[in-house]
Amino acid sequence: MARTNDRLKPYKRIVIKIGSSLLVDRTSGLKAAWLQSLGDDVGALRDAGHEVLIVSSGAIALGRGLLGLKSGPLKLEESQASAAAGQIALSRAYVDVLGKHDLQAGQILLTLSDTETRRRYLNARATIDTLLRLGAVPIINENDTVATSEIRYGDNDRLAARVATMMASDLLILFSDIDGLYTAPPNDDPNAKLIEHIDRITPEIEAMAGDAGTELSRGGMVTKIEAGKIATAGGTTMVIASGKTLNPISALRNGGKSSWFKANGTPVTSRKKWIAGQLEVAGQLHLDAGAEKALRSGKSLLPAGVKQVSGIFDRGDIVGLVNPQGQEIGRGLVAYDYKHAQTICGKQSADIARLLGFEGRSEMVHRDDLALKPSSQNLSES
Repeated sequence: MARTNDRLKPYKRIVIKIGSSLLVDRTSGLKAAWLQSLGDDVGALRDAGHEVLIVSSGAIALGRGLLGLKSGPLKLEESQASAAAGQIALSRAYVDVLGKHDLQAGQILLTLSDTETRRRYLNARATIDTLLRLGAVPIINENDTVATSEIRYGDNDRLAARVATMMASDLLILFSDIDGLYTAPPNDDPNAKLIEHIDRITPEIEAMAGDAGTELSRGGMVTKIEAGKIATAGGTTMVIASGKTLNPISALRNGGKSSWFKANGTPVTSRKKWIAGQLEVAGQLHLDAGAEKALRSGKSLLPAGVKQVSGIFDRGDIVGLVNPQGQEIGRGLVAYDYKHAQTICGKQSADIARLLGFEGRSEMVHRDDLALKPSSQNLSES
């Protein structure tokens, strides 16, 4: 039966973050019935045409039980060992529940540097994008087996927000043991009221977050607000909702209690704004007139349209795009380092493998990775 008031209908690409306390019971381990209900929900989302990414906590919480570690704080090496054991069990569980809906799961383990370093960022994004294109459901977690305090996110709320913006997602859902942001911690204040819509995260909104967390969940409302800052600034709408009931996605779709954080712009325009204004260029690609016209019509930059390469840059660096009149008409993330770019500039994409000795991308700069300035302005003026 078709839904008449499906709140998730407008969102094409959805990232869903699952907290440890939802997945793992302190005494009995994995909450299999709950995870199966989540799998049913994901299957329904996919049937409705949505792309779904899951950022899942739970590996350490599950692994410590499998390894017989007692409750309480863990040493670093115990946490990493727990993650190693728990991640296998968690991945197997996701494979099983998604497989019942003929969906393939793909595991992605990330560290902080994988989304902060441009080259790793591009590689991670390309891998996840390929999984989505092939119809799989990426299951993403922090790589707790190797991450130390210096290179970790520390909570999957912020990781989920970075994944959401990296993948230009329309919506980030944070499921936890609370159904949204309240004017005060509801466990302490019986008069606390749920805030259903947040247009902007102000200091007043941050003050309402308090500091809540459980033994199994490192994060509380504070980290969810931090995630909201990342997501909404990147053009992704965020919603906080309770995941304690079975079929939590269905409950949210049908109007369940929740707090919605309004996005600032759209994912694509936010990423292009980041490309255009926040990084220095490492080099320049000098274009012919045909390439400039193609870019203006919304196409990618192919090697054939590049007359000259200047500067020393690596794949994933920001380069300036210069037209035949010597004007910088845009900036973009380049798909090749400068040596390879010099080799293939002016050549057809079909010749890349022969010239470089490996199969490279057909575009020098993909249209999703470039930001053009208005024709009457320089980027420095905009």
